[in-house]
Amino acid sequence: MTNETMTEAQRRDRGLWYDANNDAELGEERSRADDACFLLNQTLPSDREGREKILRALLGQMGESVEILGPLYVDYGYNVSIGAGSFINHGAYLMDGAPIRIGEHVFIGPNFGAYTAQHPLTVEERNAGLERALPITIEDDVWIGGDVTVLPGVTVGRGTVIGAGSVVTRDVPAGVVAAGNPCRVLREITECDRPACEQGEE
Repeated sequence: MTNETMTEAQRRDRGLWYDANNDAELGEERSRADDACFLLNQTLPSDREGREKILRALLGQMGESVEILGPLYVDYGYNVSIGAGSFINHGAYLMDGAPIRIGEHVFIGPNFGAYTAQHPLTVEERNAGLERALPITIEDDVWIGGDVTVLPGVTVGRGTVIGAGSVVTRDVPAGVVAAGNPCRVLREITECDRPACEQGEE
């Protein structure tokens, strides 16, 4: 298969530049996801069974005991996987042109943005609707504070904490505290960070 014979969806899935805005197939897929998100966001929070049914139909994979507070927005849904025991607070937007993988026992604060899309820096190509999508991975046991943005191609390592308001522009290693715009590693997480240690308990 050559670049010329690939569909726009196939180009997208290979990380190539593709026409995101004018392709009918991709437009229909985004429309279906929009409808599902609208239905989810209009479903009573107390209707846990109904919400879970919508989410399992919308998302590519969702583990057990996952809690997602509305509103939630996605582009396609099927490129999102969320591991067991994870929690996503209100107002998340998962722009899943490429896969967004959220591990197990991940805590995500409100107004989280995971943006896989990149647009050309040159005006003509950007105005023509070209973009490409790079995957985002949030590994197990990560805690992400409120109002955090994660940009295309980023991996956040296992057990790391991302401070509120951060813009994560590059990979963050495992087991650290990182924060800022752009997000930078501040220090490692140590045994002295345990609540018992902070309180002077043995």
